[in-house]
Formats: sequence, structure tokens, C-alpha cells
Amino acid sequence: MGKWAFALVLVLSPLFAKAADAKRPNILIIVADDQGYNDLGVQGSKDIPTPNIDTIAANGIRFTNGYVSGPYCSPTRAGLMTGRYQTRFGHEFNPGGAATTPADVGLPPTETTLADRLQAGGYSTGMVGKWHLGYDPKFHPLKRGFQEYFGFLGGMHDYIDWEAEDHNRILRGTQPVVEQTYLTDAFGREAAAYIDRHKKQDKPFFLYWTFNAVHVPLEATPTYMSRFESIKDTRRRTLAAMTSAMDDAVGLILAKLRETGLEEDTLIFYISDNGGPEANASNNFPLRGHKAQTLEGGVRVPWMVQWKGHLPAGKTDDRPVIQLDIHATALAAAGVTPPADAKKLDGVNLLPYFTGGNSGRPHEALYWRFGRQMAIRLGDWKLVRSSDDLSRQELFDLSKDVGEAHDLSTQRPEKVKELQAAWDKWDAENVPAKWGPAARPGKGKGKVKGKNKRADQPPVQTKE
Repeated sequence: MGKWAFALVLVLSPLFAKAADAKRPNILIIVADDQGYNDLGVQGSKDIPTPNIDTIAANGIRFTNGYVSGPYCSPTRAGLMTGRYQTRFGHEFNPGGAATTPADVGLPPTETTLADRLQAGGYSTGMVGKWHLGYDPKFHPLKRGFQEYFGFLGGMHDYIDWEAEDHNRILRGTQPVVEQTYLTDAFGREAAAYIDRHKKQDKPFFLYWTFNAVHVPLEATPTYMSRFESIKDTRRRTLAAMTSAMDDAVGLILAKLRETGLEEDTLIFYISDNGGPEANASNNFPLRGHKAQTLEGGVRVPWMVQWKGHLPAGKTDDRPVIQLDIHATALAAAGVTPPADAKKLDGVNLLPYFTGGNSGRPHEALYWRFGRQMAIRLGDWKLVRSSDDLSRQELFDLSKDVGEAHDLSTQRPEKVKELQAAWDKWDAENVPAKWGPAARPGKGKGKVKGKNKRADQPPVQTKE
């Protein structure tokens, strides 16, 4: 190569690098909290319209067999952040209340987060919303790969009273914030502001946007409540209002992406962290069970992805996927490869499955362990031990019985044996839970106030 040609390469190399960066998508992960499988319009809801969230499915792919790896808030988030089954590192249950949780309870610092990897790969990283992966400073989002943070560290928060808990305040970075904005609206405002701050940067951004809606306490403003006067059940009406507020916030961000010209440059995922609980009048139809159970109603969730101009639009996919796949897929889209000595990811890069390059199933099997509860889905067969009756296992053919109504364990004992052996082999690679189920907080300073008492603990749980 001549010296002039070599000099030209030196001059143009930074430009080529910026062009390559421009082709890498921004990544937006939206996590709803405790949303029922049937509580979105696109999922079949007749009483709660969600026109903005529904557009993610209309402009992308909706997975009818979309799962999370835990039937509970914190374990699911630990799996998503690491791309690994949370039972591999003992994050099996929620941390407790902010005032009583030990300093060593949280996402282990030995685990690498998606934000860690994307920041190292040249992304700006920000988070808005519920963290729920530990309170001690070493677990703070700003120590786990995020460069900006607005939200709260606990598992739940009052929507109107920002000072409801002494030890679980709304934070900007590490500093408490006080205002009177309805919290879901504030999370929408902060996500929009984050996009505005990063819309002209040379590097792409990763925004982890995690609502506490529609987790209890059931609280909504009169404006949102007035939209659902036809719903007579008070809890259901409030849930609908909270969902509508979240849908408005999602609409704000989707409009912001269009306004800034970033819509086709942004890969968007939408999931719930687990199925809907009975406490907030959620609807998991046609599934059986609810949050805190390994039945379908606890672990199968709304699951959508959009990347306009890159992925098919308006497609429904029935193949089983899991939130662990979001980690691997985001890395692949970002062109970030974990180092050779990194811990093995359990999630799968779904990009070839999104685009039709791979017509097979991303997973041969999916697994769950939640205390004494367990489940495995192998093909369309599911073996489950749930809190309905921990003394026995049930076997279902999900291709014919999505509602898990017909137990086939006595008719197909050989299938029970096969699935149990596969689950045992997987479980042998896990570790014991590092802490047990969190106790319900009591009264007193720093504890959750009366109207906020935890309603999300499993009805039956013991530490193994």
C-alpha cells in the first residue's frame, strides 16, 4: 500500500467506525410488572384497550409462547440482566423489604449484566424504573453497567407518595427525588428525556425501562380512572387505569422515537416480569395459575419485539422463547461478543428466528425452579409441581391443553419419567438458593406503610 493510500485509511478509519456504530441499533427493553397474560388489547383483553403497546406487535412479532424464567419479580430480572437461569447463581427469590434486607442479598457482583456488556461494547446505558436486584451500594444500577439511573431499588413503590418508604426512595442516580407526579407518568417523562439526551450521540444507547405498574398498591389518578367508569369492580377498574397510564407512557416513547428519527434504528422488546397475581384483579386467561406459581399463568407472559425495517411486521410466532433470550439477542444485534472465558449464556440469539433464517425451535426445553415448585417444558409437554398441590406432579400436553386442565401423569408415566430426568440433569448444574423467601414486612419506621403491605409473596414456599 502506498503512503498516500495508507494515510487515507488512517483518516477514514474513524468515519468507518462511526458508520458501523450507526448501523447498530439502539436497544429498548420495556418490562411491565405483574401484568396478566390477557390484560393487553393485543392479547385479547376486551375491557382494557392498549393501543400504543399493541403497535409493538403490529409493527413486529408477538410470541404467544413467551416465557420468563421465574414466576416472581426479582428472579426474572436477574435472569434477564445476566442471560442465565437465576438458579445458576442462587437468585431464586425476591429480596426482602428495603429496611430489613441484608447487605449481601442482591444480584451477585460475580455476574455480568447486559448493561456491563453493552457499555463495554460502546453503548450509552441508562435505566428508568424498578430495579429490585439489591439495595446495598454494590448492587446499585450505577455499579452494574448503567451510566444513568432514575427509579427505585425495591420491589414495589407507592405511585403518588414519593416518600412512602424511608429506605426505598425515588432516586436520580443515588440522590432522593421528591415531587408529586404520578409515578408511571414520571417514568414516561424520564425515558423520553433520556432519548432526547442521546438522540444525537455518535454511539447507540441501551435503555432499560421497567415500570412498577401494575404491581400493587392499586393506585391511579382521577384522569385515568375516568376512562373506565363502565368497569364496576373497583380493583379491576384501578388496574385498567394503571394499565392505561402505562400505555400512554409507551405511546410517548414510541412517538419520541419517530420524532427523533430513531424508530427504525431501535430494537424494542416488551415483556411482563411474571404472570398476573390474584391481588390486583389481573386476567391470565386462558392460562391456569398466577404469579408465584410455575403453572402457565405464572410464567407465560406478553412477549413482543419490534425493529421496524429489519424484522417482519404483524407476525405471530408460536415457538417458545424466554426472557433470557433478550440478553443474547441484544448482544448479537449490537455486535458484542462476550469474552471466551465468560459464563455460558442460557439465552439464545433470536435474530435468525425473527427473520426466518431458522425455522426450528430456539429451545429444546425450558426449565423452572422456585423453592419446592418446579416445571419443565420439553417440546409441547410440560411437567409441573406448583403451589396448587406441592405433593404431586402434573403432566400436560400444551399443544392441546394450554389451560393445564387435564393431567396426563397417570396415563403417560414414561413421559413423566423422561421429563423428570431432563429436569434433574438441568438442576444438577444449579446452586442452592442464597436466601429464602422474604418475610412480610411489619410496622415501623422504614417498613412499608399499611396500604403498601406486600401482597406478592407465594402462598406456599419453603427454603430447600
